[in-house]
Formats: sequence, structure tokens, C-alpha cells
Amino acid sequence: MQHLTAPELAAWIADPDRPTPFLLDVREPWEYQTCHIADAQLIPMQTIPARLNELEEDQQIVCICHHGARSMSVAAFLERNNFPNVINLTGGIHAWAQQVDSTMPVY
Repeated sequence: MQHLTAPELAAWIADPDRPTPFLLDVREPWEYQTCHIADAQLIPMQTIPARLNELEEDQQIVCICHHGARSMSVAAFLERNNFPNVINLTGGIHAWAQQVDSTMPVY
């Protein structure tokens, strides 16, 4: 499993020469409503097994949660299910709020 910091992900998203990864937010709906990265798709952690068909196996997938633990679990699960391009956002949305977007609400 690969890992990215919030500033690294922000640079990737901003780079017009790189295809934007699929941003998979695995938090709960209330967390997503509080704050999220633009264009991130919400699929709560507990629903991932039933919703695997919504993900493309060959796409770069960045897993996002609050601090990085749940997303790391989801990333490991995806790797075990033949998703080879999975990346965990180190520090999660909290790191994004601290290091990339200081206007983002924190919880």
C-alpha cells in the first residue's frame, strides 16, 4: 500500500498533467457533511464490501478518513480484493485541514 501526505495529494490534484485519482471517502455521512475534499466520493467503510462494483480496479484510488486508520483498513481490504493502485491519505481529512485548507472545519 502506498501512502500520501495531504500536501502531496493537493499537488497531485492540482497537476493538470496527472489524471486525478478517485478520492474515496470512507467516513460516515455526518463526517462527510461536516467537511470533505472537493470531488471526494462517499462510500462509508462498512458499505465497501457490498459496493466494490462501484470502483474501477485499475484506477488510482486514494482512501480518506478522519485520521488515516479507517482508510488504511479499507485500502488493505481493496488490495486483498485485486485493487493494485490503492493509496492511503496519511493523517486523513484532519491533516488536509491543517496542512492544505485552513478554512476547512475540523472535528
